[in-house]
Amino acid sequence: MLIKLSGVIPESFVDGPGIRFTIFTQGCPHRCEGCHNPETHEFNAGHEFDIEEVKEWIRELEFQKGVTFSGGDPMFQAKQCAILAKVVHELGMNVWAYTGFTYEQLIDHGNPDILEFLSEVDVLIDGKFDINKRSLDLEFRGSSNQRVIDVPKSLENHKVTLFDFNKSKESQKKKEVLYI
Repeated sequence: MLIKLSGVIPESFVDGPGIRFTIFTQGCPHRCEGCHNPETHEFNAGHEFDIEEVKEWIRELEFQKGVTFSGGDPMFQAKQCAILAKVVHELGMNVWAYTGFTYEQLIDHGNPDILEFLSEVDVLIDGKFDINKRSLDLEFRGSSNQRVIDVPKSLENHKVTLFDFNKSKESQKKKEVLYI
């Protein structure tokens, strides 16, 4: 199975907490004004990789806390992203994903590949980037209309549950104390 990528960043600090491996999928119809990754828009651009090769890249990670799927929009390659996200979880790391769709749109669409991918996502940043709502004060998102969603809780509660940054930071501090 192939996945079409624009590229990867092995050590990102802006696509979620900690050091992350970020996968930029190729293809996005949203074409948001002011998009940070306009080179990912064209579906016919990018490079195809065998999914097994990308799995190996993930297995070789050493210092990363997780993997972030960005783009483009990873929902257009949800089946491939779900396969990779499972590997990430098997390795004990977390999965973040960005999409121009809202969580509700993804759920209502009912696409089994998207639902499978969502079941492997820990945190979803949803919604199109809106240049009129752009803010540099937001954590891990570009505009205030975008939400940072705790996907497992949202799936469990059958409604959007926002990610609790304070709870995450408390948990991280406890882990740091245990390792000192």
